[in-house]
Amino acid sequence: MKPTEAASGATGHPQPRDWTWSSIYGLGFLTLISTFNYLDRAILGLALPAIKLEMAVSDTVLGLVSGLAFVLFYSILGIPIAWAADRWNRRNIIALGFGFWSLMTALTGFISSIWQLAAARFLMGAGEACGLAPSNSMLSDMFRPERRALVLSIFGTASSIAFIFFFPLAGWIAEHWGWRSMFMAAGVPGIFLALLFAFTVREPVRGARESQPRSLLPIGFSETIRFLAGSRAYLAMIAGAMLMGANLFAASTWTPTFLARVHDMSMGEVASSIGPIRGLLGAAGIVAGGLLLDRFGRHNDKLRVRLPAVACLLAAPAEILFLLADGYAWWMLGFALSSFFTLIHQGPIFSAAIHVAKLRMRAVAIAILVFAASLLGQAVGPLFVGVLTDLLEPRFGDLAIRYSMLIIVFTAVAAAAMFWIAGNWVDQDHRRAAEE
Repeated sequence: MKPTEAASGATGHPQPRDWTWSSIYGLGFLTLISTFNYLDRAILGLALPAIKLEMAVSDTVLGLVSGLAFVLFYSILGIPIAWAADRWNRRNIIALGFGFWSLMTALTGFISSIWQLAAARFLMGAGEACGLAPSNSMLSDMFRPERRALVLSIFGTASSIAFIFFFPLAGWIAEHWGWRSMFMAAGVPGIFLALLFAFTVREPVRGARESQPRSLLPIGFSETIRFLAGSRAYLAMIAGAMLMGANLFAASTWTPTFLARVHDMSMGEVASSIGPIRGLLGAAGIVAGGLLLDRFGRHNDKLRVRLPAVACLLAAPAEILFLLADGYAWWMLGFALSSFFTLIHQGPIFSAAIHVAKLRMRAVAIAILVFAASLLGQAVGPLFVGVLTDLLEPRFGDLAIRYSMLIIVFTAVAAAAMFWIAGNWVDQDHRRAAEE
């Protein structure tokens, strides 16, 4: 094969079917790995009230540990790992990272100080940096461009699967055997699944599913950065991803504490009721968005970013209702609507980022999006809520967290504006990426 051609789809031969046993198995396993990715980071939020009581630390410290300690390595290593994934075997990178972060999750159950917890989160972030970007790159070579929005939306249901099936189980384990056992139960299975993944999933041929020729020659890191920085649609997507990162990570970290303080729910009640609701409705929203794009967005690039814009805008009033309503039916309705709308953007935005990037820079394009979302989201989102809660607590007591969490409303509206603006340029930036 010539280095300027991208396998069978680019050379005029009929392309293989999208939905084969191999591609379905690969998509399913990558989604399972991503499920553990979300679970292993999310269960700390479930354990925060117990950790605060045991270690006698402030909400500000908990915000730093849950956010900044994790995100430092996750963000910093994500881009060089993605650069490596654009050149070398992505399956092996994912397997190594999965095994390592699972080990760190299990070891979290043995920590005895807040500093050890910070170290465990720090190293867990290093392993999880190997997950998302290489997985998106692999999936782009398993399915044709016309199917990627749906495929990446299915992949995006990982967080919902974690909340539906594993989050309640983790809460049940914590309720009966303590929060330390919860971390060990979450981490140990991942170590064995990482080995199974390495031996049963193939590395796909790079560029095999492109409908037009794409260069397979490696691209330098500085050239990749310059090219992506020249895409106005991509820069707007980064801004939107940063804002929704702050929204999602602040909400996922502090919602269990919010429900405990404002609505007097126990750890087990939060995990067994709120987790599945978030998971089911989040998955419904993600799949609905993917199906809409698969049906109407195959030849409409603007829809890839403007559907997420509408979803983020609709999430804002739902979050106001969740945070400020007192009646069970009302705040639960707000939570349900927020769960449906807040994750719709992920699959389409990742698909759009791949759409405006050249073949050998796709993993880096995703990694920069993840970096942006994590840098503001995981680091600043939980920390901001923790600091503001401590400041408001003398006046509002346990209800302070109700007002500090209103930050998620503002971030959703601002993200909607950024994604809508990206639609102005996504067509021309896709044509720019297709030029060789």
